Amino acid sequence: MDGGGLDAAAAEPDGSAARLWSWRPSTPAGARSVGSWCRSRPLRAAGTIGTASPRHHEALRALGVEPIDYRDPDLTARVRALAPDGVDAVFDHLGGASVTLSYRLLNRTGTLVSYSIAAALDGTRPVLLDFLPLLAKLAFWNHLPTRRHASFYDIWAGSGKPDSAEREAFRARTRTDLTHVLNLLRDGVLTAQIAARFPLAEAAAAMELAESSTRTAPGKIILAP
Repeated sequence: MDGGGLDAAAAEPDGSAARLWSWRPSTPAGARSVGSWCRSRPLRAAGTIGTASPRHHEALRALGVEPIDYRDPDLTARVRALAPDGVDAVFDHLGGASVTLSYRLLNRTGTLVSYSIAAALDGTRPVLLDFLPLLAKLAFWNHLPTRRHASFYDIWAGSGKPDSAEREAFRARTRTDLTHVLNLLRDGVLTAQIAARFPLAEAAAAMELAESSTRTAPGKIILAP
């Protein structure tokens, strides 16, 4: 498992621009995730393919994303049409069948970053029963004689025990990463996507908007004290 930044986890060895494919569900949260990646100028220049329900497509296009309907029966063909040689990187948070499809759509030197198993979270069986096979699958792919790479990103990887040297090193890395992100926000390289702001007293309305099936505005919903 990797504990560095998601961008570092999928960085091209030669530093070249990458065409990214973000595999997302149809929920508003999914569209917000795609949008958050797209507000980085380097990623917009590289080109991004994002799957979402049609109501989010205009918002994604405004962010420089090539949208694809996640329900499209020819989804694989659509991605191949946009990236005939395969994609350079995939960020997959669904797991299950999605992560296998994501790996197959990589180019010869592409990178798959899995960072969740959301497809298994609605079930009743222990999540570990889905998580361990995913790790085994990623390890198997990395042992194949190819130049592709697959990893699971875990922000808590290497955090160690309290008061240990490993925990202090983890804190130092996290401090460095967050400082870098905040500097990018300050310099306008990253733009925080905010869909709406609510006072804390209206938390119920904020939650209702967040769960709305008709919501189209990309970004996070902010609760202000």
